[in-house]
Amino acid sequence: MIRLRQVALVAHDLDAVVGELCDTLGLTVCFNDPGVGEFGLHNALMVIGDQFLEVVSPTKPDTAGGRLLDKRNGDGGYMAIYEVDDLDGQLEHLTAHDTRIIWAGDFPTIRGRHLHPRDVGGVIASLDQPVPQGSWTWAGPTWQPNQDVSVVASIAGVTVGAADPAAMSARWQELGLRTAVRFVAAGERGEGLDGVDLVASDRDRVGESHDIGGVTFTLV
Repeated sequence: MIRLRQVALVAHDLDAVVGELCDTLGLTVCFNDPGVGEFGLHNALMVIGDQFLEVVSPTKPDTAGGRLLDKRNGDGGYMAIYEVDDLDGQLEHLTAHDTRIIWAGDFPTIRGRHLHPRDVGGVIASLDQPVPQGSWTWAGPTWQPNQDVSVVASIAGVTVGAADPAAMSARWQELGLRTAVRFVAAGERGEGLDGVDLVASDRDRVGESHDIGGVTFTLV
């Protein structure tokens, strides 16, 4: 099993982007994870059904997030985080296909691996196995009471811009990652996660599009 569970954006102004997301999409912040300080970041997580939208922002110079802000000339998509039920099996397959790990975390309630974006393409992808399945330590202990599906019910998928969409799609397929993702020609900002599709609870809002934090959110 592999399932898109969390999408992360990186922004210069954390509070401004989070506020706009909450106001526009009816979201609620469920957690600020102190653990991202390890990466020189601070963050906020918002819950969408049992999936999550995260915004991170650098708190010090020379972070991966800060370099991406510079590279893409502003806010934008940062990570696609997938829940899996056999992390070891996935890692064996990735190793056999020359995929490097840039971060590894093993905790009692979740294990995760961030994959090198040069080996995958388009975005930092992460594979995470929670214990028990369906839980999500990264979202803190009280995310379930903060669930609100009044505007959007789930994350349907992400759009990644690529210099060669067909080649990147084939690479994701080869790695067993091509789930809830589509690839399009990259724009002037270069390759990266540029869009998120959200399932609208209010079907009268289907088709709405909102550009927030350098990412286009489309209600489907």
